Amino acid sequence: MTFWDQAFDSPHYKYGTEPNAFVREQARRLPPAARVLVPGDGEGRNGVWLAAQGHEVLSVDASAVGLDKARALARQQGVALQTLQADLDTWTPEPASCDAVVLTYVHLPSQVRPTIHRRLARALRPGGWLLLEAFTPQQLAFASGGPKDVDMLYTLAALRQDFAGLLREELGAEVLANLDEGPGHQGPAQVVRWLGQAL
Repeated sequence: MTFWDQAFDSPHYKYGTEPNAFVREQARRLPPAARVLVPGDGEGRNGVWLAAQGHEVLSVDASAVGLDKARALARQQGVALQTLQADLDTWTPEPASCDAVVLTYVHLPSQVRPTIHRRLARALRPGGWLLLEAFTPQQLAFASGGPKDVDMLYTLAALRQDFAGLLREELGAEVLANLDEGPGHQGPAQVVRWLGQAL
């Protein structure tokens, strides 16, 4: 059983069933009935909420356990959710196939992060949006969640470099947030929020 299968192997939802606050706030930018890709969606909290807003959502995750819970949450909410079990290290979405990519707390090693980010950015149609929230290295001083390896944590400068030439930055900030996302993300946290639009 993988790390994430073990993390999600509980009747409770590790990060809750409500969407990430930044996703909820920025989803107004999406066109009606948008095609939305949610890589690393885990137990489906963001994908299910986006589907409930009338979007066509594909939730992708490496954890079969997480995707089972995402489908259960979708059934409970009465929404349609497409799911795909895939490893972001090797999976490539079809270029120009979606209107939005939503990445929340998808922490990747620096060796593969730029390649995967650019691959996901190329999945956007012109004018499409990429929404991202992740922990910064300053999060190591907090107990509200996230990797304990600085190589897995993101800076605004790194994200700008990852998406250069593919996305126009609409919003980029490193902020102190107060997380209330299930037992996995609770309390003050240092996060980076980034929003870009495909060129």
